[in-house]
Amino acid sequence: RWFTHFYVVSVLWNGFLLICLFRAEFLGESLPSWIQDMHHALGRDSQSKDMGNEHFSALLVLVLLWLHSCRRLAECLWTSVFSSGVIHIVQYCFGLGYYIAVGSTALCQVPTTVRNGKKLSVQICWYHIIGVMMYIWASLHQHRCLAILANLRKSRSGKVVSLSHSVPFGDWFESVSCPHYFAELLIYVSMAITLGIHNVTWWCVVMYVLFNQALAAVLCHEFYQKNFSSYPKHRKAFIPLV
Repeated sequence: RWFTHFYVVSVLWNGFLLICLFRAEFLGESLPSWIQDMHHALGRDSQSKDMGNEHFSALLVLVLLWLHSCRRLAECLWTSVFSSGVIHIVQYCFGLGYYIAVGSTALCQVPTTVRNGKKLSVQICWYHIIGVMMYIWASLHQHRCLAILANLRKSRSGKVVSLSHSVPFGDWFESVSCPHYFAELLIYVSMAITLGIHNVTWWCVVMYVLFNQALAAVLCHEFYQKNFSSYPKHRKAFIPLV
């Protein structure tokens, strides 16, 4: 349940960054000086070529990231049924820092000083369409899987009747033990595609999500196998068929 704090921070922080970038790109305003200083520290203001499409890609990814945070916050508040499990203080602090850093990473994929007051020229490319479609597809499945987990602890009327663990069935649970983790990975891959596929920095973010979610999925998979003797043997931990 403490993950709720992560998404509150993400909605507020990434929403603020999104507003700043929107005003800069569509209204021709300058980004706050401290954001420009951050870009300068990362070397992102050294480009002299105006790459308008790169600007739109970063804006679109920041929108997707913010929408993802909004949906996850809503699910934490109104869908999920949490057990009495706790989170380590180090993991909690790291999680808060992660959601601040990931939005800043998206914002830093474009230089701040090359637009010279020009408004953004929107050019929708094939990778924007594929990325957004993949994002929607993975988000829908993640929500369905989280709803399946929540319903295991509810009666038909929607009342919470248990906080114990049960074996989930349906949707991607038929293939893997933790499809919501797999969907999380696909969501970040979709953002990498939206950025134009070639963005090395965001693929590093994807690799972090891969290892982070894979570790959690393997631990969860082993828990299921240990505690449920009739657990489906064909299910993989994280990625179907792997």
